[in-house]
Amino acid sequence: MDSVLLMAAKVLAIVLAGGEGKRLMPLTTDRAKPAVPFGGMYRMVDFVLSNLANAGFLKIVVLTQYKSHSLDRHITKTWRMSTLLGNYVTPVPAQQRRGPWWFAGSADAIYQSFNLIYDEQPDYVIVFGADHIYRMDPRQMVEDHIASGASVTVAGIRQPLSTADQFGVIEVAEDGRRIRAFREKPTDAVGLPDAPDQIYASMGNYVFTTRALIEAVERDAEDKTSKHDMGGSIIPMLVERGEANVYDFRDNEVPGSTDRDRGYWRDVGTLDSFYDAHMDLINVHPVFNLYNFDWPIYTEQPPYPPAKFVHQWGERVGRAVASMVSPGAVISGSLVENSIVSPKVKVHSWAHVDGSVLMEGVEIGRHAVVRRAILDKNVYVPEGAEIGVDLERDRQRYTVSDNGIVVIGKGQKVEP
Repeated sequence: MDSVLLMAAKVLAIVLAGGEGKRLMPLTTDRAKPAVPFGGMYRMVDFVLSNLANAGFLKIVVLTQYKSHSLDRHITKTWRMSTLLGNYVTPVPAQQRRGPWWFAGSADAIYQSFNLIYDEQPDYVIVFGADHIYRMDPRQMVEDHIASGASVTVAGIRQPLSTADQFGVIEVAEDGRRIRAFREKPTDAVGLPDAPDQIYASMGNYVFTTRALIEAVERDAEDKTSKHDMGGSIIPMLVERGEANVYDFRDNEVPGSTDRDRGYWRDVGTLDSFYDAHMDLINVHPVFNLYNFDWPIYTEQPPYPPAKFVHQWGERVGRAVASMVSPGAVISGSLVENSIVSPKVKVHSWAHVDGSVLMEGVEIGRHAVVRRAILDKNVYVPEGAEIGVDLERDRQRYTVSDNGIVVIGKGQKVEP
């Protein structure tokens, strides 16, 4: 790795945030997937933006498309950089610069946004997704890319060979660096040269030499049969030319990381993976540690008061155990266990919340029971109501995931 070369290089970061997020419905009913709240205080997009900002990459464009208002507003209000040094984070919607059509895929999003690259004239372009939960120091990946001389470097995370059919799989040559094949969910994947029982799963994070990116995307745009996808079209093209390398996420050292959470990465593309990622936050020694102050996750911090726990009369005691409770929340004479409580949540007396994710403004009435559920913003659970107790009944009224997580959409009415 050559930090001197990196310091001299001009780098532009492009965050792909236009995904529709159908598998996260109803959480994406009226917002883009990267704008979905996560971890009480955050939005999904905050994780990639924090990684880039912590690494010192401060020229960032976020390409948006579907239901982008919530995402645009969050970025505009939260992610303000010092203009004195020319730094910025800005949302860029589909602008139809190439004709009257929207982005046809992630590669087409880059193609329709070439003006951003031409304006900035970077030496290298970082292209990261906006809907994964992880910590990463992108500087180390860019340094690795510069030193390699490759046209593109793809971040790979080691996963068991048996799970290859769940990922885009990077197969490498004997040197362990050059990518010889890039395949989507193969059933006959080959293990790594240094670990035959493992594969590299693509993290959807790429570093390009600018000229190579422009040439590949232009060539792809001319192919009417292409899906115009970064992972499905552009990377295989450069792999075929022998110009693609892998970056082993295991080598990435994030300041402040622990042995337990080092190398954590989750694709939260389904309701169950979204729920599981939340549960990773609340262990005593969390699988993903939000309390790493050396590599903070940034977000908007509204002027909410501290969380409050009230009442201590017999069994009417406000308490939270193995949970994260955000500012502005009031736990009143109730029990919250194994849960994520977002700002301005109210849990009233004798209610019991267990293994759940309560988003901003949720209110749980007296004597209500909420188990293994995700409640989107401003859901009101009336007195005595039960969620997650009778799944058959819940399936008739709400969304229930494959693993039995009850999901109630933003402002959706809950029956008593």
